[in-house]
Amino acid sequence: MTRKSSDAPMSDLDRKTIALIDSIARQVRVDIESGRLPDIELPARSLDNVTYDEAKGYFELGEVRKVRTLTVTTARSFAQTLRMMAAARSMIENDDFATKREVYYISKNWGDCRFDEQAESDAIMDDIEAVASMHGLSREQLRFYPESHGGSVAGRLTVIDRNPDTGDTVEVDCANLGSGAYSIPRSVEHLDFRTDARFVLAIETGGMFQRLNNHRFWQTAGCIIVEMGGVPTRATRRFVRRLADQQSLPVYCFVDCDPYGFANIYRTLKVGSGNAAHMNRFLCVPQARFLGVTPQDIADFHLEDATHPLSATDVKRAEDALHNDPFIAAHPEWIAAIRQLLKMGVRAEQQALAKWGLNYVIDEYLPRKLAEPSGFLP
Repeated sequence: MTRKSSDAPMSDLDRKTIALIDSIARQVRVDIESGRLPDIELPARSLDNVTYDEAKGYFELGEVRKVRTLTVTTARSFAQTLRMMAAARSMIENDDFATKREVYYISKNWGDCRFDEQAESDAIMDDIEAVASMHGLSREQLRFYPESHGGSVAGRLTVIDRNPDTGDTVEVDCANLGSGAYSIPRSVEHLDFRTDARFVLAIETGGMFQRLNNHRFWQTAGCIIVEMGGVPTRATRRFVRRLADQQSLPVYCFVDCDPYGFANIYRTLKVGSGNAAHMNRFLCVPQARFLGVTPQDIADFHLEDATHPLSATDVKRAEDALHNDPFIAAHPEWIAAIRQLLKMGVRAEQQALAKWGLNYVIDEYLPRKLAEPSGFLP
């Protein structure tokens, strides 16, 4: 097979990925020809096999492995694994990709080893991704892309992309997009960056991102703003990680003051998730710090009458974080903050700051917070 019309040369990572797929397939063949039952070793993807190392800064898989051996009962899943790896190899050679949904439909031509439900194909894809991660490779290197693209970006940043047809360099100046913003693509591995920004501000909600962008907050603050849109997608996390690493930038997070914002949105960006522990080292942003909104901000900025009572779900999520989340347990500051929130019995949204005026967040809150980054939560 040949590459796309751009004739872009195959990268070292592409060659490494193909070599891994070939080595697994070759070993399966050797085992069969030798009369042995072939098997594939996979990391055990379970919370019991996840550890948090504060020095590394992310959740990672432990040493437990499982072995998928070709038997009568596993023949179908074993064949599906090999067929999906073959599909990945073909996409790399053709400089192409497939979404998770497309992979499910591709299998309809696989005869008896087709997938009946997407949950089946997703599970096999996760297994292959876990194997690749043991060799420093991500799902995107396998050319399996998520359905959702990343968030929006604005500010003092030039994104250096390429034309997929010609391979020519394309530069996107995120400071010159009018009232719009740059949309993070599904895969960001090929991007480079140029910036004079001092930091990245990752923002939970689209509405707050639009306010800061429309008023060009990033210009006066000398920063890059990124819309996470709730729990950030893989593409958003990888974009922020690569940008922060390549440009040596601190990352500050501006999120609602509630257990979901702490233990789901922020925690996922910073250290990853237990279910994707095999990929956290690629996707997490260990240098991230929590700017706000914090429980202390509710008192310091007199937001008490702009809060909402914690729901039973909020309380349960907070208690689970205190007792079961290794990231929270490793940081006394977070334990104290969550306990403070539980004692207050309320939560506060970013938009609560509008109590003092629509642009209070721009004129007062963010400048005051940014003046003391040492006080941010870890």
